[in-house]
Order: sequence, then structure tokens, then C-alpha cells
Amino acid sequence: MGKPGVDGLSEAVGVLREWQYDGAPMQLHPGDLGWFWRFGAEATTAAVRTWSRDGQILAVGLLDGPQLLRLTIAPGAQRDEELAQQLVDDVTKPERGVLIEGKAHVEAPMGALVHDLLFEDGWNADEPWTPLRRDLTEPVKDPGVRIEVIGPERAHVRTAVQRASFDGSTFADERWH
Repeated sequence: MGKPGVDGLSEAVGVLREWQYDGAPMQLHPGDLGWFWRFGAEATTAAVRTWSRDGQILAVGLLDGPQLLRLTIAPGAQRDEELAQQLVDDVTKPERGVLIEGKAHVEAPMGALVHDLLFEDGWNADEPWTPLRRDLTEPVKDPGVRIEVIGPERAHVRTAVQRASFDGSTFADERWH
């Protein structure tokens, strides 16, 4: 396990991009790191963890707070026993620098061996993840709703909707674009 450093963030984003395909069991995607980057490169670096073997990244995690690790594992390593055991060791021991002691959450791809090992270690399932996706190959049928382009003069409306939609949102008028 390691932290990629500011120079290594683009590599972490790159492997997340490579692992994505329609129907992939992803809990974390490149856009999540991009969204978190709004706090700056240093904060993003502090929140990202990578697990590698022989110089190849096999898992990427984002600490979306001290009690939540959002984790994605390379498609070919989802049932890798050595990796899964290392992930469990790292997330269950606060001294490893992943999660804090006490109640914590790990979002990982369904079917990954890490789920089984966490259950064996006494962890419980929480609310299931619902992946949402839409194929944009063909034009999207008009849903019959009004769509408006928001400019600087109405940025406060956009940010208010964002903050109302997500508990703890830090989206601000200065970051609307």
C-alpha cells in the first residue's frame, strides 16, 4: 500500500480509466478523483491509497472522509487472495493509515474477495450500492423537462441545488463552473 504523491495522481486516474467498461463492477472511477481534486492536489494525494504488486497498481482507494474508503480493484485481481488479505489488513488496522478506529465503511466492487474476508472478520453489509449508467451512443429522447444553462449571475441557484442534494456538500458559489 502506498500514497501516490502529487506526481502519481495521474497514474492512479489512468488505471481507473483503463479498468472502466460498461457493466464493470466499479465503486470508484476517475471522475470521483477529479471531483475530490476540487480540494486541491495535496488534499487529494492525502486521500488516495494505491495497492501495487511488481510496480503494477491493483487497487485504488479514496478516503472520502476518515470513516469511508471507496475502493476499486483491477478487473483481473478482484478474487486475488493475497491482494484481498492485504486490503483487509490495511483497512482493519488504524495504524496502517487507511481508516480510523471505530465504525467505518468500505465500498468495494460486489463479488470481490475482499467482501468475503471482511465478513469473516466480523464486518457487516450496509446499504447496497446502486450503479447508475446511461448509454449515450444514440441521442437521448427529450424527457419533457425544462433545461437551463446557468451562468455566473445564477451560480447561487446551481450551488444551492448541489448542497441540498448531498449532505455535507462543500460546493460553493466560487466553484460552480
